[in-house]
Order: sequence, then structure tokens, then C-alpha cells
Amino acid sequence: MTKISVIVPVCNVEKYLSQCLESIIKQTLKDIEIICINDGSKDNSLEILKDFAQKDTRIKIIDKPNSGYGDSMNKGVEAATGDYIGIVESDDFIEPDMFENLYKIAAENDCDIVKSDWYNYWTQGNRKEKNGRVNDYGGKITNVYETPEIVTLQPTLWSAIYKRKLFDGIKFLTTPGASYQDTSVSFKLFANAQKVVFTNKAYLYYRQDNVNSSINSSDKAFFVCKEYDEIDKFLNQHKEIKEKVNTQKLIAQYKACRWAWKRLSPELRPEFIEKISKEFAKYKEQGEFSPEFLKKVKEKNILLLINDPQKFLKKTEKDLQKEKWQKLRRSLFSVKINSSRISITILGKQIVNVG
Repeated sequence: MTKISVIVPVCNVEKYLSQCLESIIKQTLKDIEIICINDGSKDNSLEILKDFAQKDTRIKIIDKPNSGYGDSMNKGVEAATGDYIGIVESDDFIEPDMFENLYKIAAENDCDIVKSDWYNYWTQGNRKEKNGRVNDYGGKITNVYETPEIVTLQPTLWSAIYKRKLFDGIKFLTTPGASYQDTSVSFKLFANAQKVVFTNKAYLYYRQDNVNSSINSSDKAFFVCKEYDEIDKFLNQHKEIKEKVNTQKLIAQYKACRWAWKRLSPELRPEFIEKISKEFAKYKEQGEFSPEFLKKVKEKNILLLINDPQKFLKKTEKDLQKEKWQKLRRSLFSVKINSSRISITILGKQIVNVG
């Protein structure tokens, strides 16, 4: 049986697709299948896929009219035959030993998920920065009952492998044109996993400067609400899981909404703030706010959001301006030191990057 099914959703990525596919076919783990789902691309993406498929019989192409990322992923999962499923976005690329090393960890520990770190990558300047998000869990075998905060990790489905059977009953939302569609799926996978193993090693290069990326479309921020509606539905059907992770879910939801509204155009922000104000007011009425949640997100902020969303909006606008100024200052000169790397930037140019 195939060890890993690698799912590659493809839509108008001719600029980056060859680099992505080259990195997958050169994997040191040879017993893989590569399932590429062409989502109605209007550029040369399908031709590139066909050229690669002629050279490597492990590549399978699913060609369909444009119906969105969620539908593409569902079709990829349905077609998968491997013990595990891996995901590589078609504008990203991976280290040659990624799947061999992750599969080795999975086999040794009989785990449901092996989650690795990743690099944030910029095409311009060929620059990378190790993300460092999994440092606190490296080498640890756990699950949501022992470590509920793992559901608050950024939903980066593509930096891990998953037992194929873990996807049973789990589907991506299929709203055409939507974004954030990995949010609810990632949450459910981690919530259902009995064994999750983390490794601090980074393998995937997550491209930050693809202007066509779905996250760069401001009107799509509203779809994060649909993802958390789906998570709420899941938790209400699994009360024992909700009891363990609901506080962490609320923290992640607040952070995700904050991340989304920062990317909205100014004219869309009032509507979005009103929407999430009602959502969190509902959670408060249902008695779901814990002391940990109120401390983590700052009680005065969440109460301001609920009681006076317009005043909250004005506050966030000021915060955004402050963040922009701090970002500009850091771009001129900054020193970053953590357990995984050291980075020094002067006048916008990174002169030291050790990690």
C-alpha cells in the first residue's frame, strides 16, 4: 500500500507549480502518490500537470470546473489510497526528506498526526524564516485531552501528515470562492486524534508573496465566521471534547477574527465587527467565558466588543496604525532571537539569519 498520498490543490499557479511538483517528485520517500486537483485553472497549470504526469506515473490528475479549494480538497481526500495524507499547496515547496522523516516518526509511534515546523518564504531575495510555532511541543506525544491548547495552533494543514482514516466523516466546507477552509478541518482532525507528535524541524516553504493567494482578498475575511460556525456545530455534537477545548477554541476564534479584520478594507470592517460582536455576545449569554479566556484576550477588550462594537472598531483602527508604525520601525532595524534562530535586519535587509 502507498505510504503517503500527497494532495496538491491547483488553481492558476503556473508561476510556482513546477517548483512545487519538482520538490514532491524528488522526495526520498518513493512510495507516495501525488494527487493534483486542477480547479478550473485558466492559465497553463493543467498543461504543466500533464507534462509532469508523463514523466512520473505517481502523479494523478483530477481536472474539474472551478468549484473552490474546499471541493478540491474533498475530491483529493476521496481519491487518496495511502496510509497517511499529506498536503502541499501549489505555490509552496518542500525539503526532499520531508515525507520520509514524518512517516518514520508516524510509524515508530503509531500516531494519527505528525506535525512539523515550517519556513515563511519570500520569493524576492530567496528569504526564509523558521516559523517556530511548534517549539513548545517538539518531540511530545499528546492529544487534546492532555494538551487542549494544540487546537489554537495556526491551522497549517500542509506542515503535517494525517492517518487517512482520521478524515472519515470530516469534510472541507465547499462555499465557492471562500477562504480559511482549512480552519474547521484542522480543528476537527486535532480534536479527534488520539496521538499527535510534533517535531521542531521545518520542511515546508510557505510562500508569503504570492499576490494571488486567497488570504490576500479582503472580502474573504467573513468566511472565518463560517468556519467557526462549523466548529461550534462539531463541538455541540461532541460534548466531551467541548468540555476540554472550548476555552482554547474561543481564544483561537478571537485571534482568528482579529487577524481577519486587520486584512479587511476599511469600508467592510464595521459590518464584520458587528457580526463577531453578536457571536461573542451569544457565547457570553451561554456562560462559555472562562477566567482563562478573559485573561488571555483581556476582559475589557471582549466586553467592549460586545457592549459597544463601534467604539471597539475605533480602538482597533488606532491599534492597526500603531502596529503599522512598529512594523516600519522593525523593518529599518530589528534583532530577533528565539530558541530556533537569530535574525538581524538593517534598513529592510536581513544581514544575519541563523537557524
